Amino acid sequence: MIPEEELARVTEPHIHLLGKGVICTTDHRARKRSPFEIVVDATEGFIPLWAEGMVLRWRFNTASLSVFQQPESVKSRIRALLNEAIMAWGDAVPIRFTEHSDNYDFEIVVEQHESCTPQGCTLARAFFPDEGRHQLFIFPTMFGQSNKEQVDTMSHEIGHIFGLRHFFAPESETQWPSEIFGEHKPFSIMNYGDDSELTPVDRRDLKLLYKGARSGQLKQINGTPIKLFRPYHYLLA
Repeated sequence: MIPEEELARVTEPHIHLLGKGVICTTDHRARKRSPFEIVVDATEGFIPLWAEGMVLRWRFNTASLSVFQQPESVKSRIRALLNEAIMAWGDAVPIRFTEHSDNYDFEIVVEQHESCTPQGCTLARAFFPDEGRHQLFIFPTMFGQSNKEQVDTMSHEIGHIFGLRHFFAPESETQWPSEIFGEHKPFSIMNYGDDSELTPVDRRDLKLLYKGARSGQLKQINGTPIKLFRPYHYLLA
C-alpha cells in the first residue's frame, strides 16, 4: 500500500466532497444508474473491439511519478492492481497486456491532484479500442479506497479498454451512442455503487461478444457494425 503521507504530500484537492461519491469519466458523468445488459461503445458509428491475438503494450508515464518520494513503490502497487483487475476477468480477457517501455500503446499516468465535482470524485479514466496511443489516468482519490474497491475500479476501467460502456449509457449518456448486448442483469462491474460487481454474467457476455465478433458470426449489434482494431504498435511493425 502507498503510504498515506506520501499521497497527502502530492494531493491538493480543489473541491471538498461531501459523502462517498465517486465517478468515472471514461464515459460522461452520469447522475442515474440503471441495470441494463452489457453495453458497448458506438460513438463513432461503429462498435470498436480488439482483433484476435493482440497484445497491448503499456508503460508508466515517468513524469507523473516524479513527485513521489518512492516512485518504485507506487509502480509496484499499480502493477499489482492492474494484474488483479485483469485476472478478475478470467478467461474472458480478449487481449493480453505487457509492460513495454518502447513502442507502447498506452501510458499509466498517476495524477497529482484529485478531480472532484459536487457529484463525486473521479478515481480513474481509461479509453476504448482503436489504433491510437492512449493514457490510463489514476487519481489520488482511488488510493483512499479499500483494496477491493481499488481492484474493482481497475476492473471497471479495464472493461472500458475492452470496449464496454457504462450500463446507464443508453439513457444517461445519449450524446455518445452505445448499443446493448447480452443478458439483463442488475449487477455488473460496469455499473456504479452497490451494483458494481464483476459477475459471471459479465465474463460470459464479454466472451460471447468477442467470440461472435472474431468469428464473423456477429457483424453488428442492433444495426451498428463491429470494427476490429489492432493496437498502435502493430502499425509500426
